[in-house]
Amino acid sequence: MDVIVLAGGFGTRLRPWTDSMPKPLLPILDKSMIEHVVAVLPESLVDRVLIAAGYGVEQMREYFSTLSLPYEMVIVEETGPLGTGGAIANCKDYLAGGTFCVINGDLITSLRVEEMLEVHNTNEGIATISLWEVEDPSRFGVADFDHEEGKISRFQEKPPKGEAYSNLINAGTYILEPDIFKLMPEGAHSIERDVYEDLAEIGGLNGFPFEGWFVDAGTSDSYIEAAQVCIANGCFSSGMIEGDSWFGEGSSNAGDVHRSAVGAGAEIAEGATIRDSVILEGATIGSGCSIDGCLIGLGANIPDGEKLFGEIVSHVLGTD
Repeated sequence: MDVIVLAGGFGTRLRPWTDSMPKPLLPILDKSMIEHVVAVLPESLVDRVLIAAGYGVEQMREYFSTLSLPYEMVIVEETGPLGTGGAIANCKDYLAGGTFCVINGDLITSLRVEEMLEVHNTNEGIATISLWEVEDPSRFGVADFDHEEGKISRFQEKPPKGEAYSNLINAGTYILEPDIFKLMPEGAHSIERDVYEDLAEIGGLNGFPFEGWFVDAGTSDSYIEAAQVCIANGCFSSGMIEGDSWFGEGSSNAGDVHRSAVGAGAEIAEGATIRDSVILEGATIGSGCSIDGCLIGLGANIPDGEKLFGEIVSHVLGTD
């Protein structure tokens, strides 16, 4: 089947990193974010991946031209904000026909798409949504899910606190039939608000709860969590684990590093302490520094003795 990756946002919550690099290309350990996203898709199921993107399109085209991929990769450009539904509809002419998959472009997840597809085919319906249980569902789309029937009877997008139907949220991966396009309004729209709520009422919306891990890596805290999840689950192909941290090839560490990712060629000086942070390729952390909950950009240089908490430090342009 074809797969649409929704990557049209500007990544504003990860600025200044995303001022010079589109969010899908930001590295998590030794792969770009979008490579982690599509890794959830079994190669045997995928014919083609369509990336719905509106920012950094040329950078993405250049990046993917250098990769050897087992399927065709096509960038579908968005000339303006389209919302989730509009972005999917914008890819319609590129789809080969038949069942297709949609996945949000910043998800690090253990979802088994092949099992979700089996449920979709068995349960019929126009759409199947992956579901994840959370303590506070008020920031998400919430499903009133019948475990016996496998159907979502009601769907509500970002309900007020205390008014959610359940603790099962929309986990950002959909399997859809082409009939979904008949239900979409023209122009920019939200598939969650404008399609799924009505579809649930007529029994056309399936749910697929799963367990394992699920991180929406759109903020600095969740980006760090995504790196930690990838470390814990071996989602890398180079570098090494020391303690509870990952170190890329050619990196050096004379400091004290905990629950962090240190990119290739990065240097941690003596006496530096790194906690719950991501240090990208080629960065240097000076002696005696304290880095806690931070994102340190490509080639950045943190002077001796600096103490940073919750900061995003820019990439240094020109760094390979």
